[in-house]
Amino acid sequence: MPSPSLPTEQATPLHECLISLGSNIDPDHYFAQALDIIGRECNLLARSKAILTTPVGFKQQPDFLNAALFVSTHLEYEAFRAYLKEVEDRLGRVRGTIKSGPRTMDLDIVAWDGKVVDEGYYQHDYVKTPVDEVLASSGRTLEPAKRS
Repeated sequence: MPSPSLPTEQATPLHECLISLGSNIDPDHYFAQALDIIGRECNLLARSKAILTTPVGFKQQPDFLNAALFVSTHLEYEAFRAYLKEVEDRLGRVRGTIKSGPRTMDLDIVAWDGKVVDEGYYQHDYVKTPVDEVLASSGRTLEPAKRS
């Protein structure tokens, strides 16, 4: 007997995503809120411990709390990226003139479907260390970014 067709929502491809989190404005509060939102709205597969790091770029600001999350989603890459920016906005993120300035929450896609999409993974320990912890705990590996 042929199996019934899946509903459209379930038939969309499931994507795996590694997200870098960073906050230096009331970071304990905003980390808890980000985990709550993403945990309710995505399929949270794994997370790293949070680490305290010194600021890069603009140095006259508090230290950052950084971590990584591993999630799955039915959204496509650009839609998921927009979703993360919307979560930042919900958490009070203000985008000022200093790109590396203080923030309530910064959410960046580091890897998408097993491929590195953010060079920050190779350049910054505050991204690499938590992501590598999640990879080790989930038994996953990453394909390198295509460098030009």
